[in-house]
Amino acid sequence: MDPSIKLALQTIKENKQAIVFCSSRASAEKTAEDIAKQLKKQNNSINNTELADKASKVVSPPTKQCKRLALCLTQNIAFHHSGLAAKQKAIVEDTFRDRKISIICSTPSLAIGLSLPVFRVILKSLKRYSPRFGMDWIPVLEYLQMAGRAGRPEYEKFGEAIAIAKDDFQKNEIYHKYVLGEPEEIYSKLNVEPVLRMYLLSLISSGLIKDEKSMKSFFSKTFWAAQYDDMDELESTMQKILNMLWRWRFITINSEEASKENEEDDEANFTAATKTAKKSSNSSTNLFQSGLNLLKPNKFQVNENNTNTSNNRSLRSTSIGRRVSELYLDPLTAYQLIKKLNVAKQKKKTSKELTPFSYLQMISHTLEMRPLLRIKVKEQNKIQSHLLEHYEALLEQEPDQFDLDYDEFMNSIKTAAFFQRWIEEEKEETLLEDFGIRPGEIRAKLETANWLIYACTELLKELNNKELRSDLIKLRIRVKSGVKEELLTLLKLRGIGRKRARKLHNNNIKDLRDLKAIDQASLTQLLGPNLAKNIKEQLGQEAQEPVKKGKRKGQMGLLKYA
Repeated sequence: MDPSIKLALQTIKENKQAIVFCSSRASAEKTAEDIAKQLKKQNNSINNTELADKASKVVSPPTKQCKRLALCLTQNIAFHHSGLAAKQKAIVEDTFRDRKISIICSTPSLAIGLSLPVFRVILKSLKRYSPRFGMDWIPVLEYLQMAGRAGRPEYEKFGEAIAIAKDDFQKNEIYHKYVLGEPEEIYSKLNVEPVLRMYLLSLISSGLIKDEKSMKSFFSKTFWAAQYDDMDELESTMQKILNMLWRWRFITINSEEASKENEEDDEANFTAATKTAKKSSNSSTNLFQSGLNLLKPNKFQVNENNTNTSNNRSLRSTSIGRRVSELYLDPLTAYQLIKKLNVAKQKKKTSKELTPFSYLQMISHTLEMRPLLRIKVKEQNKIQSHLLEHYEALLEQEPDQFDLDYDEFMNSIKTAAFFQRWIEEEKEETLLEDFGIRPGEIRAKLETANWLIYACTELLKELNNKELRSDLIKLRIRVKSGVKEELLTLLKLRGIGRKRARKLHNNNIKDLRDLKAIDQASLTQLLGPNLAKNIKEQLGQEAQEPVKKGKRKGQMGLLKYA
């Protein structure tokens, strides 16, 4: 028997609780299932069907993962990872806190930020797979976080953290690396380009940084500066980011010596592009006329190689730059989205193929959507077929097969294919089977997609493009609800979601006119009495009070005559 299962069973005998930390979601589910089966073999009298039913009904219809969790919960055992729906995670955590669950088998998702009544932490493996290094030891800091879940002072007098080793050699290695080991140094993340891009644009947009002098002063006081202690290198990095933001037209950079008139003209080139475009359709001042062409070098250009300039240049955000900052987008993502939206605009004008898949792949190929759905070896032909099917609709060119970005591009095709199936009303069970994406992951991906599509509609507002904006607003509703376009009208009503809209449509009720025409009694048979009444009221029609269950309309009790 697996040592982690033996330890878990021993913990239950001691009337204590434990967390078994596993290296993957599959391992967490399998370990929980094995513990539950061992308890059942021991003729355990526990059969918590109420808790099992509660967890399985969170997702409708229940997926295999839901049924697996329910099976474990009947024995007061659970698993926990990012693939669970938020309500299922809450059920597991709350029930464990109430001491009704004995064992949780989890990925490191429970290692940070939660205080639970854990007596024993069982570390099934201290190695984890990474694409770069394969199976490798986890950091000491992560080990300390997991081990630190045991013996919380508000629940236990002391706790135990037990790491499982395969042999004596690994036992000594774990002892010296983790028990005696020192935690790793903490490094500032501000030097990571996506983070610095976002913060710098945000600080300029909010007015906290108004020129290069205030920029250097601000960053010189950060942990990043204190850690690296090399302001020349930091200034060089900041100038590089400034140059990016300037070339993408999210900020303006003006010399102190520039006249006020020139400064206003330069500002107009950025913030009033649509106004200047109205004056002349051929005007080169329109920001997005040619898919965001880069500016030609001028006297205000950022000099990356000479950061110690005597000129203290002023920094201001453009209108589009401020909106990008307000949307919490990485400026690089915003720049790429704008370029692709310009391609979409051209496709729309020339009547070339433009489909929901065009936009779904566009938002899938962003830093914000990571981690993308990874292509397995057996899926390569299938995903290649998806690519060929939608090739003409793509808003970017397929990279060279030997390009470093090619795998990420293909993963974006798979992720977009998942979204496509979702808006075609595919069931979550089928999505789990075909894409290996669990209910919790589906919700996380949908939230990110909702945000990115909304960001695109806001960028299009800045671009003054109403046609594409209308397409994306429709797509956003479809992604949020997981419906085909034919159901959008019905979704306008409160209380009508994916399933009810499809039920109405299948019964030839396809729009608001049909809903007005149908009588309340017939609508009640489809949706129930309360919702039928509510919908009639939303449509401005007179609605009858629903008949109470068990009584016929007009029936009175005998006590009325007493």
